[in-house]
Amino acid sequence: MHKHHSALGVATTLKPAAPVTLIRPEAAARAARFFVEKFPGRSLYAVKANPSPDLIRTLFAAGITHFDVASIAEVRLVSEALGGKGKLCFMHPVKAEEAIAEAYRDHGVRTFSLDTIDELEKIMRATGNATDLELCVRLRVSSDHSELSLASKFGAELGETRELLMATRQAADALGICFHVGSQAMSPQAYTNAIERVRAAIVDAAVTVDIIDVGGGFPSVYPGMEPPALEGYFEAIHRGFESLPVSYSSELWCEPGRALSAEYSSLIVRVERRRGDELYINDGAYGALFDAAHIGWRFPVALLREDESDADLKGFSFYGPTCDDMDHMVGPFMLPEDVKAGDYIEIGMLGAYGCAMRTGFNGFSAETLVVVDDEPMASLYGEVQPVRRRANVIKLG
Repeated sequence: MHKHHSALGVATTLKPAAPVTLIRPEAAARAARFFVEKFPGRSLYAVKANPSPDLIRTLFAAGITHFDVASIAEVRLVSEALGGKGKLCFMHPVKAEEAIAEAYRDHGVRTFSLDTIDELEKIMRATGNATDLELCVRLRVSSDHSELSLASKFGAELGETRELLMATRQAADALGICFHVGSQAMSPQAYTNAIERVRAAIVDAAVTVDIIDVGGGFPSVYPGMEPPALEGYFEAIHRGFESLPVSYSSELWCEPGRALSAEYSSLIVRVERRRGDELYINDGAYGALFDAAHIGWRFPVALLREDESDADLKGFSFYGPTCDDMDHMVGPFMLPEDVKAGDYIEIGMLGAYGCAMRTGFNGFSAETLVVVDDEPMASLYGEVQPVRRRANVIKLG
């Protein structure tokens, strides 16, 4: 294991030809403790955001004991990572019958989501009409306050919920209602509006509800996207939950993914070529920068150079290493205007969906992980100060 005092040391000493992923376990642990201590209910980590077994173990050690899994592969991954500990909740509304059966039989999964009668019948068949199920009916809600919509693929409309809730109530040991306001919700109003839709569904069906799951959507900090404090989201959710006509013993759940994992990692890339205000770097759309390319996400960036640049900042776009024209990140990414080929850049806040979206297209990959103990480039959980980084480098493969 190599040791370095800083991210700059990683760049200048290793001079990596391939991207290097920087890992910050303490940042993830701090986010987990924040949700455990401040959210007025139970927090489930949405594994899709970053399925790293090390991250899952870090979150578990910090108090996140429930996990939102969306596939049988994620069920197996979390079960193996935690040695069968933790509670797995299969929250994808459309699942293969074989996946439901394996999850129930082999991994102890008892919590499933659904948004149709067909899915309810599938779950009951696959579990042999089990009587110990927590079944969460997903409602369709607006994504108007979120940067990425999740309002079209899943969720029962209000006109469909009465029959579905009544049938699920008959089948379930515990009945839940869940929803998802979309990714990177920039206002607590997103949850307030969604909870009002939950109220209408409960009143219409006249059923006893045991679980209210407000899903994910909790934001992180990116350039041009500075959300209000998470405490405001928690307060709005708590007020809405307390006003619902539900059982006095009902539980409140949420499913943060981005908010727990975004600050966990960043990326060191090398500039291979400069063409005007375009930088050719060695990671991109088919690697950790999928969101930057395909939905125009702007990530914080910093130039890693021994002699700190005093040049003015300039907006750059990035081209990734593949031969595909779509491997383009428009940005703008603000860097000193004297950046040149051979320089190294740190790209921050890639813990959410960065490694999860990575492919091996054209043979490009990132094989080196570096564990660092500095602060992430931005944070919702504490004041970020520039500090010298200390790091351990782990070579994979």
